Amino acid sequence: MEEREKNTMEITPDELPEEEQLVYYREAYLRERKKAAALAGRLSDANAQVEDLSGKLSRIKGSGFWKLSKPLRSVYHFMKRTKDRVGNYGSPRGIARKIRNKMIERQARVQHGTAGFPTTEEVERQRGTRFPREIQFSILVPLYNTPKKFLVEMIQSVLDQTYENWQLCLADGSDAEHAYVGEMCLAHAAKDKRVLYRKLEKNEGISGNTNECLKMATGDYIGLFDHDDILHPAALYEYMVRICEEDADYLYCDETTFKGNKTIDDMLTLHFKPDFSIDNLRANNYICHFSVFDRKLLEGMELFRSQFDGSQDHDMILRLTSKAKHVVHVPKLLYYWRSHKASVAADIGAKSYAIEAARNAVADHLRASGFENFEIVSTKAFETIFRIKYEVSGNPKISIVIPNKDHVEDLSRCIDSIRRQSTYDNYEIIVAENNSVTEEIEAYYKTLEQYGNIRVVRYEGEFNYSKINNFGASFAAGEYLVLLNNDTQVISINWMEELLMYAQRADVGAVGAKLYYGDKTIQHAGIVIGLGAHRTAGHTHYRVAQTNLGYMGRLCYAQDVSAVTGACLMVRRALYEELGGLDEGFAIALNDVDFCLRLRQKGLLNVWNPYCELYHFESISRGLDDQGEKARRYDEESARFREKWKEELAKGDPYYNPNFSLDRSDYALRIREESGREMPQV
Repeated sequence: MEEREKNTMEITPDELPEEEQLVYYREAYLRERKKAAALAGRLSDANAQVEDLSGKLSRIKGSGFWKLSKPLRSVYHFMKRTKDRVGNYGSPRGIARKIRNKMIERQARVQHGTAGFPTTEEVERQRGTRFPREIQFSILVPLYNTPKKFLVEMIQSVLDQTYENWQLCLADGSDAEHAYVGEMCLAHAAKDKRVLYRKLEKNEGISGNTNECLKMATGDYIGLFDHDDILHPAALYEYMVRICEEDADYLYCDETTFKGNKTIDDMLTLHFKPDFSIDNLRANNYICHFSVFDRKLLEGMELFRSQFDGSQDHDMILRLTSKAKHVVHVPKLLYYWRSHKASVAADIGAKSYAIEAARNAVADHLRASGFENFEIVSTKAFETIFRIKYEVSGNPKISIVIPNKDHVEDLSRCIDSIRRQSTYDNYEIIVAENNSVTEEIEAYYKTLEQYGNIRVVRYEGEFNYSKINNFGASFAAGEYLVLLNNDTQVISINWMEELLMYAQRADVGAVGAKLYYGDKTIQHAGIVIGLGAHRTAGHTHYRVAQTNLGYMGRLCYAQDVSAVTGACLMVRRALYEELGGLDEGFAIALNDVDFCLRLRQKGLLNVWNPYCELYHFESISRGLDDQGEKARRYDEESARFREKWKEELAKGDPYYNPNFSLDRSDYALRIREESGREMPQV
């Protein structure tokens, strides 16, 4: 027996039967392929870090102010940071624009503070409202050595709720030195039977104390509330409206942080959130406060799990939203998160264990969702904002379709960057030639004949971007399509893998890239419908610096968006064909947005991945659509788009927020004049 096993171990692959040899070598190839992909990813990350650090060093060394006094250096770096964040305000007009926008921002903050609380008349109206459902909210608050001021304000914000069918469940793990916590809570409980209090024998931590709160709760919906925060007086009313109108079983709202011992009008950061977005949530607990859910969602599971203390809410949100039938976002600022020395709102370092707990919570969710061999790493935006690297399954063929007319320098730069930069090797390039006239481009096409995975196909009709792409795609042999403009240049060496890891998911339609202009300002970071002068669609974070982290770190993690640009878009070929490709009625513009919205109609997600990076020297190959005949056609197609998608435009982009201006691409706040109109921003 032992001898037979020994002989089996000594058999070489070449001694196996032919069919088994094929299996052996294929498996060996795939193993090596995965190793190579992992190494390529690490190399890409290292290159990105080197480029980031080199850029910072160059700015320091190239500064003419470096040798001057410290005050002058401080002024210089302040101006530099301001320019990177919001653009060039160096001119008098730019400075005036900056001042005006600061005033608008300040006014917006006022509108979202106590000035926006319901009037006496509105309070009475809300309290007198009769809803078709009888819902009681159980608000859970774990207490531990809560400062008196914080405790008073927290409890009062619940007592002030205009929807009055609630109970406040307080579980107190405070030590003997903070006995006043119990005394104050018992005093409230004696006055109002809706206030329930229990003194715990020992402090069980955030998870344990909250779970003790749940044992007291008898309500239909459960709300999670921190012991040092404040609720908007209409929070429960607004949630009740959504429960009755939309059958919501999980709800959350927008929120703000404010200075610890100040009033809620001393806002630090206003967080206006998108509607439910699973990729955003996996990368970043953007939902956070004020989470309220049907207690039926808890059947068969715990509320908080102690192994995720520090990020117990992220774990819970991932589990419950996966189970929920209708997650609803209330796009109103209803939660005020107090920032003080001991809170995560002030500094994640105050609870450093929260970083690892968040990573573990996401990993647990991904495994439960069927993913394996993924990697979760912190981003430069924040320690608990993650980049997730999914495993690429197999080695499917990718067909890259590039429309082209003349412009040999642009096309050759694009193709050379693909060939030299890409670590993924199973691809073909299809150049969809359209009415070129120069001898240079024909000579270049001849040189491409030497490559077995590049071919030129000729579309002889008049220019129609959609038709040309559809024509090129009809020659594709790959399982996946990449629509790519000829005026692009690859930066990320694993760019195809970064697109493929999302395109392979059954719930994903299109995947897009992060595109830069030649000066390293952002050209594309996802598309918002309704944004811009034509109220059709526009790019977010347009023209901000490459180093910018984006609104709430959004330039640093993959996220769900309404649409991505066709300048670099990956989709399953079968899905492209099922939809009939790009709508040929959009000959010049908005064909990519229309395609993505049709994918959304099928219930699919469109994902933007910032770790697939390319340059995009936009519109240099065909010219800008800003004058003459091209402008007229653009106006016509914009009108057609607005008519075709009028319902979606009326609802607003689910991945944006109605509190943001549609006149700006930088997440500037929308504020309204007394007339109700949006105040223009410049």
